Amino acid sequence: MEWSKCIQASITYIENNLTGDVSIEDIAKEVFVSPFYLQKGFALLTGYTISEYIRNRRLHEAAVALSKKKGKVVDIALLCGYETPESFTKAFTRFHGVTPSEVIKGASFVSFLPLHIKIDIQGGKEMDYKITKMFGLRIIGFQREFTFEEAQKKIPLYWDEICEKYCTNIYAGNKPANAYEKAIVDNCIGEYGVCVDGDNGKLRYIIGGRYTGGEIPEGMTLYEFPMGEWAIFNCVGPIPEALQSVTNKIFKEWLPNNEEFEIDGNANVEWYDCVNGNNTDPDYHSAVWIPIKRKVNK
Repeated sequence: MEWSKCIQASITYIENNLTGDVSIEDIAKEVFVSPFYLQKGFALLTGYTISEYIRNRRLHEAAVALSKKKGKVVDIALLCGYETPESFTKAFTRFHGVTPSEVIKGASFVSFLPLHIKIDIQGGKEMDYKITKMFGLRIIGFQREFTFEEAQKKIPLYWDEICEKYCTNIYAGNKPANAYEKAIVDNCIGEYGVCVDGDNGKLRYIIGGRYTGGEIPEGMTLYEFPMGEWAIFNCVGPIPEALQSVTNKIFKEWLPNNEEFEIDGNANVEWYDCVNGNNTDPDYHSAVWIPIKRKVNK
């Protein structure tokens, strides 16, 4: 499905199921996109995470119902997915700035209507990317699961945690002192950051390197990409700003305007130059790697 139509179809599905159980996995199945890419694309194109959008739409519809006196607060709270009137009232007041009872008495409330996706392709500098085939990619590394909403804040902290726990001795120029440090050195762990679909709408993030063989220490993981084509987008500039800028362009410009390729699979890779320069340098090199497939003409 064409990318902008995919996001619009997601919104339509949400609207049709607004008072029912709406999971990210269900939406992803409906539009034939992995939960990871759906959440990423939805947030970049709309400015809201899927969870935020659903919550805001439900709170808007709740206010409309209360203003028209179409139900009791407890019943509307349950329709909106809140287990208690107290939790509903707290969320409602935070969003609208007034309580449910005040809306029933005629107070005004925040409007949040269904979104309609319109892609506006901007001119300017062309993206620096290439299409290449890889004969499989095996990643070894440290893995943790995050919700999509917390990922942007917590993943950098996860990098700091891994570096402090396992890399201090190596960075000091000493030989590896244990199996973890040896794995880091042998496989250049830290060269890749890999995002993969997790369970219940979460994502798995792997701080990894290209697996060269040997022992996989307890607690570390091995993830394998099959042979296929990739779109590799070059980034130049300090991290994370450079990667974020390129990722925005991929989902707002490259995917919606691409007549030949579409995303394939449920993961992508961030590549970091571990040899040249510091990641805060203005000329630091990194990249976004996305598995792709050629569109089938129908």
